[in-house]
Amino acid sequence: MIHVKVKTKEARFNIPIPYALLNVVISVVFLKFIQKHADKWTKEHFKRKELNFTFPLIDKSMLKPIVKELKKHKGLVLVDVKATDGTEVRVKL
Repeated sequence: MIHVKVKTKEARFNIPIPYALLNVVISVVFLKFIQKHADKWTKEHFKRKELNFTFPLIDKSMLKPIVKELKKHKGLVLVDVKATDGTEVRVKL
């Protein structure tokens, strides 16, 4: 499970993300249908902001082994950031 902790002056969040949920999200977000239409859905916004960006086609079979490997490194801290305004973000496996 991935644990995301965000601490600000106003609030604290602790978001646990199970690997099963992560696999489901990867399967849905990286469907070829969604990837092909993401450019169409964001085209107008990017045009207004004068950005030239296209979403790369990512095969979900490339991401699933990464999630599988993350499971083997329980307790590893991926992100530990403390800002000068007191905001803290920590991502831990």
